[in-house]
Amino acid sequence: MNIIIFIISFVAAFIFALGGVGAAIILIPIFVSLGIPINMAKPIGLFYNTVSLSGASISNIKHKRLDFKIGIPIIISSFIFAAAGAYISKFIPANIILILFIGFLLFSGFMFLFHKGRSEDAYRKDRPYFYLLLIGAFAGLLSGMLGIGGGGIISPLMLMMGFHPKKITAITAFVVPFSSFSGFITYWAMGDVNWIILIIASIGGVLGATLGTMVMHKNLNHNHVKKILAVILLVMAIKLIFKVI
Repeated sequence: MNIIIFIISFVAAFIFALGGVGAAIILIPIFVSLGIPINMAKPIGLFYNTVSLSGASISNIKHKRLDFKIGIPIIISSFIFAAAGAYISKFIPANIILILFIGFLLFSGFMFLFHKGRSEDAYRKDRPYFYLLLIGAFAGLLSGMLGIGGGGIISPLMLMMGFHPKKITAITAFVVPFSSFSGFITYWAMGDVNWIILIIASIGGVLGATLGTMVMHKNLNHNHVKKILAVILLVMAIKLIFKVI
């Protein structure tokens, strides 16, 4: 089982790093399918996001791909609300969390699948701080409740607002470790952490995400990446629907 968890973690981190999204969004439903309780899977997913995307962020900062003035407002609000979401989830039944997770997977999947790209000149260059704070708060709340890190919410919402996909990728990779760590600390304080699975998954995540980030910036077609991510998310949503019913 430990070898399976490592391989799944590595592959998931590699694929989702191509889109700048934390792989916990797909790792948690896979863990649930393997029989790991969702309340145990969520803190693993959050810590996994923290360590796997930290390496991607360092790479983006080193190569000057990151717009800090857009990322900082999202970090502040998501960090605060992720802790709140993790605490609130304590009072929500596991089946309700699974239903929310299915809705989240469907939303993210369809956004990645049907959102149309723009010409280079059509992407927005401004920094609407109030809306960025709202995106961070919403993503943080869901991040803590579902154990997902929030990248799957931040990316679609920023696409809707008209930001460039590559800029979004760098920003989500920068924001997700902060919101994920905030949620993880809250779950840890509530005593819901399996350290063995967490360490194995995190090692696979660091290796996979680092490799995925390197590949992503080598003239990779971002539209193809979005479609691949969409298909994966929708397939997992369908699988969880059958689990719930």
